[in-house]
Amino acid sequence: MTTDSLPPLWTTLWFLIPILPISLWVAWSDLKFMKIPNKAVLTLAAAYLVLGPIALPFTLYLWGWALGGAVLVAGFIVTSLGLVGAGDSKFAAAMAPFFIGGDASLILALFAGCLLGAFATHRLFRAIPAFRGATAEWESWTHKDFPMGLALTGTLSFYFIAALLFSA
Repeated sequence: MTTDSLPPLWTTLWFLIPILPISLWVAWSDLKFMKIPNKAVLTLAAAYLVLGPIALPFTLYLWGWALGGAVLVAGFIVTSLGLVGAGDSKFAAAMAPFFIGGDASLILALFAGCLLGAFATHRLFRAIPAFRGATAEWESWTHKDFPMGLALTGTLSFYFIAALLFSA
């Protein structure tokens, strides 16, 4: 990985401010309720709306919206086919603009790693009686589906955390 495949420090600093708390909110909500709140999706989109013109060149900012729209259409299709949940699709569309200008192979590799790590961690903690007892009301422990918000938020957060770490 080269630093050219990550966003510049200026962009990273602006985007990390809203991304980290929203990601924690989404991950917790998906673990506890197996739902990603529309308010969280709209909050992330609003963060891009407000901070995007500050953090990115304006043309790149506009292309970010186009990317988000394309992901929304793709998400609608895969949700209609029953492959993923609607909240996952909407959140993926809201987070897509933040990746504009990034290296797609790096982002997909990061998502694959986050998906495997989130799945393994979820299953591990589900098997620990003390942790499971402390979070007994979490629907994700007994739900047939996996809380994909955990992997999506990990991808978004770790992308910008890596940019921050590698820019120093």
